[in-house]
Amino acid sequence: MQLSDGEIKKALKTGDIIIEDFDENRLQPASYDVLLGNEFMIFDKHKLDIIDPREDVSKYMTKVVLKDEDDYFVLHPKEFALSMTKDYIGVNQKYACEIMGKSSLARLGLIVHTTAGFIDPGNELNITLEFFNTNSIPIKLYPGMKIGQIAFYKLGEPCQRPYGSDGLNSKYYKARTVQGSQMHRNYKK
Repeated sequence: MQLSDGEIKKALKTGDIIIEDFDENRLQPASYDVLLGNEFMIFDKHKLDIIDPREDVSKYMTKVVLKDEDDYFVLHPKEFALSMTKDYIGVNQKYACEIMGKSSLARLGLIVHTTAGFIDPGNELNITLEFFNTNSIPIKLYPGMKIGQIAFYKLGEPCQRPYGSDGLNSKYYKARTVQGSQMHRNYKK
């Protein structure tokens, strides 16, 4: 069941949902608008000829940190970049949530998450965004701009093993900074 605005506020009061620095002005009828953070990661394409999911690719990425909300990041056509929400979001073992792009940005050709929009029960973090510019024109992205919205879902019953539990290999648990893929950790050497 997706939560309405009133249910989101109740879950915040009980601590079932975390939204640091909650701003009621960003509360929508059944979602919450999130803001873009100031960190980005891009691939140094000149350093690699192929991406191997079994290998740590972080050495082929550069982190870009913008200093203030007047600064901007240009996402060029057909380019990919990682970023993160400014908002720190969390759910306990009774809830899950999902990030979705804003319609107004989609109409500019911006994909906010290429595939990984689900936040597991028990996790809390600054959500990683996987940007892709489908347009033929560059798009400027500003820290603090509305970049997406979070929808919260109540589970039929609390999960038995929330994200972060032993044995789950929870690679992005409580992440506060943008991170590259940790897929390589799924493979034993």
